[in-house]
Amino acid sequence: MRARRLKRLAAAAAGTVIATVGGLVVAVSGPASAQENVVLSAGHVDAVDVHYADGRLVLKVHDDTVQPSVSRDPGDVAFQVLPQAAVEVPDLPEYAFLGPAGSTVWLLPMTQDPNLLWPGWNTTRLPTGVFRGEKVSLSLVDVSGPGRVSVFMTDPVGQPLIKFRSDDGLPDAIDVPVGTHAHANWVFGALGSYTLTFRADATLTDGRQVSTGPVAYRFVVGDLPDPDPQVQLSIQGLQPAYAPGATVTLTAVQTPTSDLNRYRWFSKCPGTEEFTAVPGETSAAYSFTATNQLDDCQYLVRLYRDGEVVVAESGPATLNVDDAASPAPSQTITVTIDGTQGALVVSVDPNDRTVTLPAAVLSTAGDRWQSSGELRPVTVTDTRPGAPGWNVAGRLSDFTSGATRVGGKYLGWAPTVLAQANGQGVAAGQEVKPGFASGNGLAASSVLGSAPVGAGRGTARLGAGLNLELPTDTGAGQYTATLTLTAI
Repeated sequence: MRARRLKRLAAAAAGTVIATVGGLVVAVSGPASAQENVVLSAGHVDAVDVHYADGRLVLKVHDDTVQPSVSRDPGDVAFQVLPQAAVEVPDLPEYAFLGPAGSTVWLLPMTQDPNLLWPGWNTTRLPTGVFRGEKVSLSLVDVSGPGRVSVFMTDPVGQPLIKFRSDDGLPDAIDVPVGTHAHANWVFGALGSYTLTFRADATLTDGRQVSTGPVAYRFVVGDLPDPDPQVQLSIQGLQPAYAPGATVTLTAVQTPTSDLNRYRWFSKCPGTEEFTAVPGETSAAYSFTATNQLDDCQYLVRLYRDGEVVVAESGPATLNVDDAASPAPSQTITVTIDGTQGALVVSVDPNDRTVTLPAAVLSTAGDRWQSSGELRPVTVTDTRPGAPGWNVAGRLSDFTSGATRVGGKYLGWAPTVLAQANGQGVAAGQEVKPGFASGNGLAASSVLGSAPVGAGRGTARLGAGLNLELPTDTGAGQYTATLTLTAI
């Protein structure tokens, strides 16, 4: 879609005037209160609606897109700037604050476009005779998101009157008289999710200060993220042929990656008509030994939600076991093991020890940033005599991005046992939820896996699904943390 010319929109808005009601209080029934989460994408809305009751200033959202209109809590609303709001920045010096001339920005105009959202601010519900100077101060305290944000009006000849601007330092504050209902141009510099934090302050006639404190408003520019994206499932790791005795490792891969991590593997060998579940294989990786009896067997994997709801199924992968298959180059090594010696060793492949999570996306409720991925495999080898048992735990440092720090508690995991030796009794640790609402997540030492006394000797591989949940006010950037593993 070609962006419209902002110059035309600015000219069309030139005649708009702020409607101010001075000294007149009209008694009307207040709007109903609604608590459900909604997305507002078209129609009139007083996004920043200032109220005063019981000695407190409060920010609400007056939703006029429904009839009768309702009053909403800002935390229950996501404001969507539709893709068709795209415009081109005009080649005019007075509009250079929006970005390079000809670049695309997304604009909610000062005059109503019935196909777009028409947000404004409102103080008509404030009583007169309560505030010194009959005004409140409205501030844009902070903006987080992928691009710059500007809110401006236009004067009668089309010149911009900037009210709020994120790229030249915040907070920005404007005085708003009691009884004001105003609209402006809201401009966003890039597609994606934003959090705009507003605050209203005032001085009462007796000199006391009142404030709403910071209140977060959520905007999504462009299409909304799919709350339930279609996940494709495939099998990776299958080689063209295996010699008998070789290890086969099949791995389930999601596209795109989701936070689901419940799998079930199925097999069908020659002479059978249906796929049957492989007992105990419920993780993303399935390892077994190739034998002649498994030649031409087929394998598939399914992904589940809520226990038995199949979300995705892979295509079948056929195993080829061939006596003539070339084994990997090898050497015969002879070594004598001293049964009185032994050690417990935890290791990670030095060439596969970095987890890069996908870029975080806004949750469907719009209250947090989310990302998920998989821990790189952790190998635990116990050669100690007496098989005393063991457990492996992990603890995460803070995430850092330059000088910015975010607590490691926002990462959680769901441990899995990827493989274990015959006779081992390795068990995965308990799932640890991200500490977004409560708890310490992986900032506290958390068990990845353990083996009881008498059932730990041998080699096991552990993994975990990772789940990250960050506050919406987390600054943009690439964050890194270190997971330290300990074994006892």
